[in-house]
Amino acid sequence: MTKNSLWTVVGVIVAVVIAWWIVGALFSLLWFIAKLAIVAVVAVVVFFVLRNLFRSDGD
Repeated sequence: MTKNSLWTVVGVIVAVVIAWWIVGALFSLLWFIAKLAIVAVVAVVVFFVLRNLFRSDGD
């Protein structure tokens, strides 16, 4: 195995590790944004339900 091919193998391994970390971080960020959107929708629904429940009949 030549020195050049050894550095190629090391470069490929480092590239895979960095790509794995970046993809993991992106999926974590996307999952956080999705959960945030779901929470916002549920909060709006709960807000309107509570507003209708506690609204007085005179309004």
